[in-house]
Amino acid sequence: MPEGQAHLAPFQVFLSASAALQERGAAVPFQVLYRGFVQSAFAIRFDGLAYAYLNRCAHMPMEMDFQPNQFFDSTAAWLICATHGALYAPQTGRCQSGPCRSGLVKIELSEADGALYWHTSALVQPAPL
Repeated sequence: MPEGQAHLAPFQVFLSASAALQERGAAVPFQVLYRGFVQSAFAIRFDGLAYAYLNRCAHMPMEMDFQPNQFFDSTAAWLICATHGALYAPQTGRCQSGPCRSGLVKIELSEADGALYWHTSALVQPAPL
């Protein structure tokens, strides 16, 4: 851990109302501090459940959406990197095909009482305002 940085216990951060995530529709974007750098992240709904990932292709560290907050391929079955064409499983972030070395970085997400929350970890913290 970098000098002068205290270890933070995991906690949840409000993301949005649950209704903001439509089945296989537009993502809800948010910013996180990942390994000390501000990164874009996104949440999607797939088969009724909500998932969140860093907006960063596993092939090359660049954002994946082809239009703002659009991550599903034309079949709405896979998340796609618009630049490289890599396909990822929406439930796990695992690379299904294309030029990927690993899967997407998953961010824990929960849903309760009509709200979505993302969860911090040792690597993912709230971005500074």
